[in-house]
Amino acid sequence: MSDQKPEKKTGGLLGRILLGLLLLIVIGVIVVAGAAWFSWQWLQDEVADAGPAETETIVTLPRGAGLIAIANQLEREGVIEDARIFRIWVTIDGGDRDLQAGEYAIPARSSILDIYEQLREGETLSYPVTVPEGRTSAMIVRILNDSEVLTGEITNMPEEGTLLPETYFVQRGTPRQAVLDRMRADQQALIDQLWPGRAADLPFDTPEEAIILASVVEKETGVADERPLVASVFVNRLRRGMRLESDPTIIYGITGGEPLGRGIRRSELDNADNPYNTYFVNGLPPTPIANPGRDAIAAVLNPPDTDYLFFVADGTGGHAFAETYRQHQRNVANWRRIERERR
Repeated sequence: MSDQKPEKKTGGLLGRILLGLLLLIVIGVIVVAGAAWFSWQWLQDEVADAGPAETETIVTLPRGAGLIAIANQLEREGVIEDARIFRIWVTIDGGDRDLQAGEYAIPARSSILDIYEQLREGETLSYPVTVPEGRTSAMIVRILNDSEVLTGEITNMPEEGTLLPETYFVQRGTPRQAVLDRMRADQQALIDQLWPGRAADLPFDTPEEAIILASVVEKETGVADERPLVASVFVNRLRRGMRLESDPTIIYGITGGEPLGRGIRRSELDNADNPYNTYFVNGLPPTPIANPGRDAIAAVLNPPDTDYLFFVADGTGGHAFAETYRQHQRNVANWRRIERERR
């Protein structure tokens, strides 16, 4: 019996040691978990707190900038207080590769969380670049070259009539050639959409011819509601084998689409050597005379059913339409009277 007593004492001591170690481990886990919980709560409070910027701040993040560079720039420009907290939060969320370059308007007092979401969603500033309908390709290139938010040179001069005039929203630094390429692609997409639903028995066979006629319609009227009526006049004339007799086509043959700055002379009306003189040319002119907008393109593909064959200015900025030459002569006489009274 004396030999077994030491074994009991040894076993009891070992148990107490193991129990103490287990207790220390549990306490350590509780301490670590508690510290982690408090750290997480602190971090959430930090990223959610209002930022230091008193006013809206424009921040431009360059392409290729990494998380460290972005965080340091945000701190340097005064929209966050601590770049390290920004880096930690983004890293924990796994969004370090989601931050997008560009120009941002950071609202006043934005939190780190607000800024992170803005950069991750790419909510950059955009600027309108407006290209009015009826401008020639050369004019559109000048508009893009004059834009202060676009960059780079235009390396591929567009053919006449291949661009879709609209208001395009771009980021600062967008290449001019990229906008031009987008305009070309948008026109092609529009044609692809509208061409299958065109009216039957149109007096032209290809989308390219539709663009030519649409460019003439665009240059003939600046009144949006009149485009379908003007289109119907030209479609009716082409169906009957009549010449278009459009003054803007003559001007394009003289100036390449630049403003003539005066009235058309009789000698220019009678110039049969001008390939764009539709008083002599049968059918359509050889190329578009401008870049038509979507309404003009839609109008020539689905013109209203009218019997109009003529139109002339009516003195209000619009036109008077006529089915017969006699009606047209009366409208012309009225327009000449208005011109005399204005002079």
